[in-house]
Amino acid sequence: MRSPHTVSYMLHFYQQLAIALRQGAVVLATVVNVKGSVPREVGAMMFLCADGSLVGTIGGGVGEASVIEQAKQVFVTGAKKRVDIDLSGHPEQIKQGICGGMMQVWLERWQGERAIALANDIVGLLQTGQSASLLIASAPDRAPYLTTLHTPHPTPHAFTIPLLPPPILLIIGAGHVAVPLAQMAHLLEFQVIVQDDRPEFANTQRFPEATVLAQPVDTAVATLNERPQLYVALVTRSYQHDMAALKALLPRSPHYIGMIGSQKRVKTVLQALRQESLSGMDAVSIACQLEAVYAPIGLDLGALTPAEIAVSICAELITVYRGGNGRSLSGRLHFNRSHPNPSPALPEPTGLNSATSTQHEQQQAQQQ
Repeated sequence: MRSPHTVSYMLHFYQQLAIALRQGAVVLATVVNVKGSVPREVGAMMFLCADGSLVGTIGGGVGEASVIEQAKQVFVTGAKKRVDIDLSGHPEQIKQGICGGMMQVWLERWQGERAIALANDIVGLLQTGQSASLLIASAPDRAPYLTTLHTPHPTPHAFTIPLLPPPILLIIGAGHVAVPLAQMAHLLEFQVIVQDDRPEFANTQRFPEATVLAQPVDTAVATLNERPQLYVALVTRSYQHDMAALKALLPRSPHYIGMIGSQKRVKTVLQALRQESLSGMDAVSIACQLEAVYAPIGLDLGALTPAEIAVSICAELITVYRGGNGRSLSGRLHFNRSHPNPSPALPEPTGLNSATSTQHEQQQAQQQ
């Protein structure tokens, strides 16, 4: 299942590459190695067209500008080239930037029917949710080629670029928090699916960027394809709906499950499920899965409004997806919490219970 509204950055990039190749040659710049603090990750790409236009980015700044100048040379010579970008801040390399690390960028001219076919094959794989790898050979006479992730590496003289479909975010419950959550997750390039058994809430007018399933949760979960990168946000209107959702989801072992609600609601749901019998799962498996549930959901940002709560949830999604730790980069938050800076109060959002005292109890009130 794929939403017609959801196009990941990677898919869009290769679609643009296929279109550009039909017009003529391009030079593809790929980050193939990084060390230390750098603006982009291994696999980041951009390409230069004959008219000088660019698609994508490898981080911007003077480092990218240097790569562009050398890509123009590759356009003329056709010779593959590795470009080393030193962002360490060393006095001799200060013009390239001072992020603190180093990048290696591979430049290669793509052209002709074979390149077009390769770009189209990549687009097809990503559109159908399949995973593969793009192998970029360093040998002068070897063109890039595709391989599945399960195929042994065919040569040591190649850079491996993973081609992964976007992770799925299944939002259970189409209430107040779900609307900004779906919007933000779409911006983060999750494939967004929203489930709720109330058609007046679960519809494409409220969720134009998502696949909408206006049906019972067990029916909706049964329609999902098996995907290892399944993330689930339970933002339902009652703990009974949480329980129904978890019963359907736990046997699938999602990569992430987060559940909205107060500490009391979370405790009630998890204790009740520990007494349940789920198909294909023993008591130990159920207990392990429940221990992995992120509940209450989100990072503690002091969020109150639906949009703020959605930011909190998305921050946790990014932390899990990218392997972050959720700490303040500046290290100043502990100071700010101890010495709050008075500021104009936000207006109390309609429908929130102002008597509650924690972010997650506010989340509970949002859904009632």
